[in-house]
This record gives sequence, structure tokens and C-alpha cells, in this order.
Amino acid sequence: MILEVPRCSKICALSGREITPGATVFSALVEDGENYRRIDYSTESWKTVPKPNAQFLGWWKTRIPLPHENKAKIAPNDILFKLFEQSAEQLEKQEMRYMLALLLVRRRVFRIEREEDSDGQKILDLYCPKQDSHYEIIVATPSRERIEEVQNELAALLS
Repeated sequence: MILEVPRCSKICALSGREITPGATVFSALVEDGENYRRIDYSTESWKTVPKPNAQFLGWWKTRIPLPHENKAKIAPNDILFKLFEQSAEQLEKQEMRYMLALLLVRRRVFRIEREEDSDGQKILDLYCPKQDSHYEIIVATPSRERIEEVQNELAALLS
């Protein structure tokens, strides 16, 4: 299964108003039958959405870039993959490992083969065609407070 996450719609799902360049946007990924759907919210609307929301597979916060801004330079897939592998034995890095896994799925380095519950914990079985390897990871979604910390930790490792 290859997970395709659509681009930001730049329209708030709750208010229907445009989310302007420079504004913060919250996006959620939801299962929609056999497919996945992205829902975008303005900061004001996000405050009214109950979290954690059982229908959300995941959610993230980003900013709509201004027209003159350059795109961020993100590390090459090989570097992200090495970080992912290095984090395997570090229990304190489960949240970072999960976020790296999702990024590698988005970049089509991994694909999600299956998702299962094991002793009350969600597990993803990921397949890497390039390595012909399977990886099982714990779904360790960071709390709202930890998201920025994990992002900063990743940025520090990649800079």
C-alpha cells in the first residue's frame, strides 16, 4: 500500500475560509473507506476540534509558505533511512522513529504493509523495497507538547 497524502487545500474544513500564506495550518489524516483523506484547519478552528480525535490517523502543524520563500531543503532519503535505522534500539527515540517512518512512507522509501494491534499498541509493518527488508515500528504519536521538541531534535540531527 502506498499512502498518498494530498497537498494542503488552503481552505479551512470548519469555517470554509481561505488559509492565507504565512498562516499556521493544522492538518489531519483520516481513513475514508479504502482511502485516506487530508483535512486542513485554520488555527482558530483547530482550537475547537476535539483532540485526540479517534478518527485521526495522525495530525501535524505547518505554515503556509509566503510566495517569495524558498522551499526547505530536506535531507536526502539515505540520510533519513540511516537515522531511522540508528533509532531502532533507542526506546527514548520511538516518537522520532515513528515520524521518520512516516516521512519515509511519504517519500516512497517505505510502504505500509499492514497495521495491527499488539497488546493494546498499534504496530506498523513497513517494507523497504530497496533493502528488501521489513520493519515493525510502534505507532508513537508525540503529544502536542512533544511535537516541537521532536521536530527540533530531528532538525538538529540533520543540520
